[in-house]
Amino acid sequence: MDWTEIKITVDADNVDRAGDIAQMVVPYGIYIEDYRTLEQEAWEIARIDLIDEDLLAKDRSKGIVHIYISPEENPNEAVSFLTERLTAEGIAHEIDENVCKNADWENNWKKYFKPMPVGERLLIRPIWEQEYDAGDRAVLHLEPGLAFGSGTHDTTRLCLESLEKYAHEGKSILDVGCGSGILSIAGLLLGADSAVGVDIDALAVKTAQENGRTNGFDEPKFTVLKGSLTDKVTGKFDIIVANIVADIIIVLCRDVKKYLNDGGVFITSGIIEPREQDVLAAFAENGIEVVERHESGGWLCFEARVKW
Repeated sequence: MDWTEIKITVDADNVDRAGDIAQMVVPYGIYIEDYRTLEQEAWEIARIDLIDEDLLAKDRSKGIVHIYISPEENPNEAVSFLTERLTAEGIAHEIDENVCKNADWENNWKKYFKPMPVGERLLIRPIWEQEYDAGDRAVLHLEPGLAFGSGTHDTTRLCLESLEKYAHEGKSILDVGCGSGILSIAGLLLGADSAVGVDIDALAVKTAQENGRTNGFDEPKFTVLKGSLTDKVTGKFDIIVANIVADIIIVLCRDVKKYLNDGGVFITSGIIEPREQDVLAAFAENGIEVVERHESGGWLCFEARVKW
């Protein structure tokens, strides 16, 4: 069966942002065409000043992000998500689809995903990597599959680093938009008593459940639900973590008090810097106060508490 290539064309100034959004669809199989500094990079990297005429003819005003969708997945869902996110961020774009033949996209990306230390206490280990030195770090064995959350994206790493401060014995975690389950599982490895993940994507739910079992966590310690937060989740939690998108975080703010224990912490990322004030306004409107702000690669992560 064939893979689908999705090409996203944007103004060159927006190509990095578009690439970050595209990486929320798949943790692999992404590359970016950006020819703004072609001559300079050709000289710096390869010490050449003779460049193919076809490359020189490329449109420097545009950038193209390529991502690849497996045969088991519906590319229309990816296109819908990309369109919604890019539009929300005010990025003008064109999206095209092509069928890819004779390419092992599913496995080629894996050679670039290696065991990776995160924060002070965790090591993310892709399950196909047999050689790694964890030292005294807790090892999170991960098969990201097609769900977002491999630990390589800035937003995931920021959330993991924040979780280290709060995921202790006796704590419970609610992971909204859990993706691969990486945040929930990390919290359990760090010492939390229980975690609930919720995601609207059936594939994400399946991937999170499998990753939980791989790390020794199953129900009732680790529960994964398919559906929306308000439809599926009951009870209150010490930690709510949501690595999603600004618009959903803004809506989620209305329900934080319903699900967060007194003194609990709300950790959220997936917020691009231009949307910071929108999110902070929603925080203020719902009595949520930022405790700490973190930034990496243009992405923000907030640790916040509710003013009861």
